[in-house]
Amino acid sequence: MRHVIVLPDTKTVRVGGGCRWKDVDDTLVDLGLAVVEGIVNDTRVGGITLGGGYGWLAPRHGLIIDNLIGAKTVLADGRVLNTSVDENSDLFWAIRGAGQCFGVVVEFVFQAHEHKDPVWAGILGFYLSQIEAVIAFGNTLVETTDGNSAMVVQLSRYEFASSGRELGVIAVVFHYGNAESAQPIFQPLLDLGPVINTTKEQTYASVNNMLTAAAARGGRNISKGAAYTTPLRPEFIREVIVPELEKLHLEVPGSDKSMLEFEFYKPDKWCEVPVTATAHGHRGDVQNVMIALHWLDRQDDVRVEKWSRWIAGLVTTEREKNGRPVARPVTEYGNYDHLSADPRDVFGVNYDRLVQLKKVYDTDNVFNKWYSLVE
Repeated sequence: MRHVIVLPDTKTVRVGGGCRWKDVDDTLVDLGLAVVEGIVNDTRVGGITLGGGYGWLAPRHGLIIDNLIGAKTVLADGRVLNTSVDENSDLFWAIRGAGQCFGVVVEFVFQAHEHKDPVWAGILGFYLSQIEAVIAFGNTLVETTDGNSAMVVQLSRYEFASSGRELGVIAVVFHYGNAESAQPIFQPLLDLGPVINTTKEQTYASVNNMLTAAAARGGRNISKGAAYTTPLRPEFIREVIVPELEKLHLEVPGSDKSMLEFEFYKPDKWCEVPVTATAHGHRGDVQNVMIALHWLDRQDDVRVEKWSRWIAGLVTTEREKNGRPVARPVTEYGNYDHLSADPRDVFGVNYDRLVQLKKVYDTDNVFNKWYSLVE
């Protein structure tokens, strides 16, 4: 279950269902190949893949599920089925976006891509007073990049803040290319004078390890997703989100590690794929927000969960009131949600087909820990 087998002739990679992305990175780093994966290499391959999968290479090659070409799945009745577009294709359609509802995938087959290191990436830290300029840069980046550059902005409490551990801004930046080609793109951000700057040329494998320590397991935590459109109004962050986050940190013990993460990816590549091509319904021209919350006491569980939904609602209201119109319906990204979302809001137009396939492949609803597909 922890195997990674590379087939050089076809540039495909067979990955055991128990692997973490680090297992894949360590295998491919010297082979001139790379796969689309998430931005934390300690994440297990299965969960993020079956729920969609965004990451640094997604603007170049599509979502993780768009690069999944086969999977071996154990069903509730004990059958083991190989799935692809040519074999058990309806199940293959379902697991690409709703896989946790249908079985246990014990092996994935990914299409890898030719890759040459180095890439340029790192972490930039800014004072809260610079948040408007950082957001403005992100808006411009999405508009102008060819898909080779991306950024994720995190808002939380950091030690580098001007008077100790208080709200600050982290910008995690990535460029598919060397430092020379990254410089003209990211210079406006660097000119803001970050108080932390770890940017450098490095391997794609090492990029995927940058955030692993910050994503350590343990404690009471949940996540919730939301979606926004660029250009994101900096005033919304400053006047709405910042006060809400400061209030949470002040009133809920242990919540100072909580953060809001805003992604700035070029979405064109995954928007090329029809929404009904896979079960994953979240393919609009939008950006993801992850509301990642941590706290200490059981007595705050309900309060924190309600707060996550409240913030998601504020982001949704901002998008609907001030955001740019998009052609496709906006759904929720299931991998970021802690199961409070209605499955219809996650799978959108694919929901009805998933309900019917659930009756075929998991009649007794054995796989019932993710979104319910039983009516």
